[in-house]
Amino acid sequence: MNYPFKQKSYEKNVVDYRNRGMDLEGLINQANEYYLSEDRAVIYKKPTPIGILHVDYSQNRIKDAYFKDKSTFDYNGVYRGKYIDFEAKESHSKTSFPLANVHEHQIEHLRRILKHGAISFLIVCIRDEYYLLKGEDLLEFIASNARKSIPYEYFLKKCERIEERLRPTLDYLRIVDKVYFKGE
Repeated sequence: MNYPFKQKSYEKNVVDYRNRGMDLEGLINQANEYYLSEDRAVIYKKPTPIGILHVDYSQNRIKDAYFKDKSTFDYNGVYRGKYIDFEAKESHSKTSFPLANVHEHQIEHLRRILKHGAISFLIVCIRDEYYLLKGEDLLEFIASNARKSIPYEYFLKKCERIEERLRPTLDYLRIVDKVYFKGE
């Protein structure tokens, strides 16, 4: 018997691509809500600035719009008295993370905020595993490699894995503490 909203048994191996990229952001948003409720950090997802050209008020719909500016990173806020700014990225490759996923204006933004002492990193999902890639390490990789992608083995050797937990599911601040606040 197939209950409502259950996947039919013969569709076990069907992949749903509708919400690709939203799973990681959903976990981070959930973690940020938890951190805020526990007064541990104040971190928000930045909205992408858009300019609205045409609205259909009868349907309460935006009919035509454009991106006003290039976005920087997805999330920013304050943690332990430091400015924190990071990006969430997913790799659909099992062997590497394509650097094309990080745009040139984001790399320039990363350079600027690191220069001013920010904590900045990427949370990368690859092979259904989550890793914290320090901004400094990303810049070093780009500067010292001609590769167009970061191999999965790099994440295993150089990055900190963010293990899934009970509450919040993706407790990335545990890894931020380990990486950026070692002796404190």
